Amino acid sequence: MKNITILGSTGSIGTQALDVIRKNRKDFNVSALTTNSNIKILYDQVLEFNPDIVVIVDYNKYKEFKTMISNKDIKTQILFGEEGLIEAAIYDKADIILSSIVGIAGLKPTFEAVKKGKTIALANKETMVTAGRIITEMAKESNSTIIPVDSEHSAIFQCIGKERKYVSRIILTASGGPFRNKTLQELKSVTVSDALKHPNWNMGKKITVDSATLMNKGLEVIEARWLFDIESEYIDVIIHPESIIHSMVEFIDGVILAQLGIPDMRIPIKYSFTYPERTLGYVARLDFSKIKNLNFETPDVVRFPCLKLAYDALKSGDSSCIVLNGANEVAVNLFLQGKIGFTDIYYIVAGVLEKHINVEIKSIEDVLEIDNWARKIAYELYNKR
Repeated sequence: MKNITILGSTGSIGTQALDVIRKNRKDFNVSALTTNSNIKILYDQVLEFNPDIVVIVDYNKYKEFKTMISNKDIKTQILFGEEGLIEAAIYDKADIILSSIVGIAGLKPTFEAVKKGKTIALANKETMVTAGRIITEMAKESNSTIIPVDSEHSAIFQCIGKERKYVSRIILTASGGPFRNKTLQELKSVTVSDALKHPNWNMGKKITVDSATLMNKGLEVIEARWLFDIESEYIDVIIHPESIIHSMVEFIDGVILAQLGIPDMRIPIKYSFTYPERTLGYVARLDFSKIKNLNFETPDVVRFPCLKLAYDALKSGDSSCIVLNGANEVAVNLFLQGKIGFTDIYYIVAGVLEKHINVEIKSIEDVLEIDNWARKIAYELYNKR
């Protein structure tokens, strides 16, 4: 029996993780659950899984939740704010911490869990994008294990196994998103509703928009650089519309290993919980008799320039990656609110990066300081537009 803490239990990854646990109650127990403000979903989760700790970041929602749960016969400890998140992240009884909070909000609790030497099931890519060097150094010092949950990084993790020293290249696959075949002119008029119609994956709004701009793949390049200790020139991206091959690893002898499967996030989530073992799965299986084609295309960075921005930021330095991430979070939120167009996301992020001079990053506080600067400049550029 493994005890699981889920940071971000009401989001897409969190709810799918609980579905994995629901189907494997003999193997997993829920230690702690957290949400920013979605107390309606959290309420049902608490009644079903009876965790030791729950955390609500929003103070008003925390007070409301305490009222909701007051007449229930449960012994769950209810905490709030960032301090509560950190307490859940380092909870002694938890064996695995699933980090699935969206955005940089997941950085501090994930860092504290790594510092504590916890096993991290990492679904919060922003942690590695903004603080990859710091996180990996701390993981070595504390003997923390980081198991990637993103389908692409999980695939790479599985393909590499114990042969890291023989890796010559990583090949990240991308579906191409909902706008793969649209012209640059057509992209200028796409709507939020259009952007949220991902052809293959069921994900949260932010990551779905990032998939549409290909920024998500750029962030994954940065994440892969730190997870697998490999420079950006040895990380390639290929468009693979079917999302059957989740990623590939090329070794020095020319052999390429690929991990295949249906596009279902519950598969990599469960693998992160059971690693290094594999257990019986309860999802649909890949039927090769129904697969007619596996297609591959080179990414078009003219139509989807956010991918190149990410490569450039990685080559520029750690603080540029922080700026890229922070500005992108602001731009995506503005797009989701209908305040800017789809192609404006790129222009805002590129504009912030142009104003940034790369600096050395030594601490999590440095990360957050640069992140705050990037967000401020992003809003300034939006107001000017």
